[in-house]
Amino acid sequence: MDKVEYGVLKLENQLCFPLYACSREIVKRYKPFLDKLELTYTQYIAMMVLWERKSVTVKELGERLYLDSGTLTPLLKKMEEKGLVTRMRSEKDERNLVVTVTDTGERLKERAVEVPLQIAGCTKLTAEEGMLLYELLYKMLGKQSSQGK
Repeated sequence: MDKVEYGVLKLENQLCFPLYACSREIVKRYKPFLDKLELTYTQYIAMMVLWERKSVTVKELGERLYLDSGTLTPLLKKMEEKGLVTRMRSEKDERNLVVTVTDTGERLKERAVEVPLQIAGCTKLTAEEGMLLYELLYKMLGKQSSQGK
């Protein structure tokens, strides 16, 4: 594999690999903090949207989290079983399933508020480097970051 044109196939030449590896590492670092809340990482990010919006359609939640309904359906079912959310058909359009945070789910926010601060201490980036990475990742996603909004 010493041909020049095959150099593009080397793992160290792939942007996707460090993104993938960092994503897995960050999620792994969240685990001990989220275990105390009895949430998986995906449940946690879903709760973050619900804490902000209170009620969203499954479609809106999927768009916001970059998840499909095949992933969201079992996730939301487990969250509903825990009493964190309710799922109901929209009165306006029965094709839409609306997810709403419950009082129990809302109270969990009080315990979760420390998680971002705990995670910030687990990275090897300065605050400036973190902001730059944040901006670049949102640029890659083709979206303007929502930092500070």
